[in-house]
Amino acid sequence: MAIALLLPLFTAAALAQNGESSPYSMFGLGSLSDYTSGAQRSMGGVGYAMNNGRQINVKNPASYAHCDSLTFLLDFGLDFTGLKMSENGNSGTNFGGGLDYVTMQFPLSKTVGGSIGLIPYSSVGYSFGSSTDGEGDSRGGSGGINMLYLGLSYMPFKNFSIGANVSYNFGSITHDTYASSSSDGNTLQSLYERKLEIRDWGIQFGAQYTIDLNERNSLTLGAVYIPQKSFHGTALACMYDVNNSSDIDTVSNVSMKDRFSSPATYGGGVVWNLDNRLTVAADFTYQNWADAKYENLANFENVVYDNRWKIAAGASFTPNVRGNYLQRMTYRVGGHFNHDYIKVLGNNVRDYGVSVGFGLPAPSSKTVINIGFEYKHRAAYPDNLISENYFNITVGINFNEMWFWQNKIK
Repeated sequence: MAIALLLPLFTAAALAQNGESSPYSMFGLGSLSDYTSGAQRSMGGVGYAMNNGRQINVKNPASYAHCDSLTFLLDFGLDFTGLKMSENGNSGTNFGGGLDYVTMQFPLSKTVGGSIGLIPYSSVGYSFGSSTDGEGDSRGGSGGINMLYLGLSYMPFKNFSIGANVSYNFGSITHDTYASSSSDGNTLQSLYERKLEIRDWGIQFGAQYTIDLNERNSLTLGAVYIPQKSFHGTALACMYDVNNSSDIDTVSNVSMKDRFSSPATYGGGVVWNLDNRLTVAADFTYQNWADAKYENLANFENVVYDNRWKIAAGASFTPNVRGNYLQRMTYRVGGHFNHDYIKVLGNNVRDYGVSVGFGLPAPSSKTVINIGFEYKHRAAYPDNLISENYFNITVGINFNEMWFWQNKIK
């Protein structure tokens, strides 16, 4: 139990290093997360209406109340990514990965469930440059925002549950631009740096309702709402003379409140379940980023947002939970299309992807190892700009232990 309680503290630094590797992440807050586990990513990233009780579903906090009253769940995931980029006939590759998330779920009563964990909100990571006739510039960015959340869910009556997550959002995002020039044999270098240091809070609401069609079939509806809010933290812009480390000019140092904000999020989903063996799910997400604020610091690059919407669908199938090993495995497949919030030179950034995965039950326990494989393509539209192809491998370990069982002495 002590290890489980200390694990989120250990992962705070590790999550911050599991960054993106994409030039598109230089805009706004970087690449956004959808709060999904490895098993959910193998199903296209669905989750608004899922509540099977054996998988932690942070995407909708209303799901926590469906946890078994004797069961404690611990889930953490690893992500390994290969990225191939191409632009105007030039191409390059990047590799990365690390710890993605850590979550826990536990019952508080027969009708109340709770969850706590550390998950990513966004990530930034890029590096590129150019040089002509002794003059050049290079750009790089790193960092991201993490969410440490606490969630509660309540089931006031059968088949209906509500829930909420309250989160502490923290992290820093740094964008650096180096400019160099040569004069009389000397190389002069300047650094222009923008940095967002975020210390904020957030809240998320969710609801789920299950309709029993018959003894074997059920239909679950799920909805999530995250209100729009202003970010809290500090936005800093500086200019450095690299040749003279003492020459620093802070051109802007302001509070992020009322200058930077996140939009309202609306999510809805549906799940059809057949005999607790076959699950088919679909989700829709909408975020009005066009109304969010991102102040242009000291005439650096202006960021333009677009409204984001995403469609995801997936399915999972377990042939026989009491059969041989191959029959007890869970097989998953899914796909998504995402119209992102990033807008570059009047072009919308879009991505689509497909995924497959397997749930491997551990011998003599309820622990499941979830392995997933995902392909994702991202590019701008109508001008392609930079084309990105991602190949992701996700590994999640879902510990399912009956920690609250008490043996009776007769």
